[in-house]
Amino acid sequence: MTKITNHLPTAELQRLDAAHHMHPFTANGELAAKGARVITSGKGVWLTDSEGHRILDGMAGLWCVNIGYGRKELAEAAARQIEELPYYNTFFQTTHVPAIALAAKIAEVAPGALNHVFFASSGSEANDTNIRMVRRYWEIKGKPTKITFIGRKNGYHGSTMGGGTLGGMSGIHAHGGKIGGIEHINQPDWWSEGGDMTPEAFGLARAQELEAKILELGAENVGAFIGEAIQGAGGVIVPPATYWPEIQRICKKYDILLIVDEVITGFGRTGNWFGSQTFDIKPDIITIAKGLSSGYQPIGGSVVSDEVAEVMGGSGDFNHGYTYSGHPVACAVALENIRIMQEEKVVEHVRDVAHPYLAERWSKLIEHPLVGETKLVGLMGSIALTPDKEKRAPFQAKKGTVGYRCRERCFANDLIMRHVDDRMVISPPLVITPEEIDEFMRRAIRSLDECYTGLKADGLLVAG
Repeated sequence: MTKITNHLPTAELQRLDAAHHMHPFTANGELAAKGARVITSGKGVWLTDSEGHRILDGMAGLWCVNIGYGRKELAEAAARQIEELPYYNTFFQTTHVPAIALAAKIAEVAPGALNHVFFASSGSEANDTNIRMVRRYWEIKGKPTKITFIGRKNGYHGSTMGGGTLGGMSGIHAHGGKIGGIEHINQPDWWSEGGDMTPEAFGLARAQELEAKILELGAENVGAFIGEAIQGAGGVIVPPATYWPEIQRICKKYDILLIVDEVITGFGRTGNWFGSQTFDIKPDIITIAKGLSSGYQPIGGSVVSDEVAEVMGGSGDFNHGYTYSGHPVACAVALENIRIMQEEKVVEHVRDVAHPYLAERWSKLIEHPLVGETKLVGLMGSIALTPDKEKRAPFQAKKGTVGYRCRERCFANDLIMRHVDDRMVISPPLVITPEEIDEFMRRAIRSLDECYTGLKADGLLVAG
């Protein structure tokens, strides 16, 4: 039996990695020279690397390991399913028990009339599904010109050609281009872009850009608006309270489908099962992945309202799907993940224990000389780094320089926090305890202090 173990020295593992493994979103040449960090095991909120360092994972992998590392129940669920039915497709009028059970369970926990699931293997794939589904929906309804999507600048909906175009990140668009029929409006980032406006006025203004864009394009040509409940990869941008109500009003007024990307905000991250509940959004479609299986298996999907599903189901085949749509092993693991979350009351732990405990400490970071804003919704947070709090000023240094330096200090202190430009973002496993939060904050503050000292010594505490 082939067993993969950490039997080689770190330097040799790094050499093999550099020789054969192309990393996503990475300058692979630079990484080869530096050497990748090799993670060998995980338990709860903790990771261990090939050098024996015990690392506190403040990002839950890639926003996804919601129930923490090392849950044997999920391994056992996978093993049972592999022995019973390792694979079968859901094409050709066929199904299997794991897909049936998981779709029903998702309908149980999803809000409102979101009762139907089209499975994929990732959030990127699910958002590609959304493009085709929305266009087919309007075609069936006799409005075939409603093919244009409106997304947001700095939004993230995956890195496939479809998902990458729905998102508004220019760096992704620059590498391979975009598909047609997708437009973007500005993001609701008050800290960076709000100027002298109040957050409330800014939220309204940014939402009303959607109406202006619809009128520019013609409502008869616009099929859907898509946005994350909270922008994740964009820097944990929490929209002002006025934003989502106005977006919903506009979508309803112009007969535009509303898609909420819940890949990060789904499955407990915001203190409810879904971010749509936290912000009182009533979408037609939500995109799910990540926390659906806590990252233990690659699985995602589009959760569709009764009305959309009825239209889609009433007019012949929907010529779309993936080999691994509803993969039985992935479905079995996701089902076990949700069972654990329900029985161990993980969402309630976020809402009643972990969030309040972290929020008190996280908010106090505003007192740090490097921090200009703190945001935390559930267990999804960010801090904006700035040389001038009063002016909400950026650094004179190239965007991201300071954030990267702060991230490197976090890594040096065996803490994983991510930087997005000059914001630090967190998304720890939902099972984090108050004691672990205390340790997380100790390491975060130490890293901020070290970053500040280094910036001061290097003359980088200068506003741009």
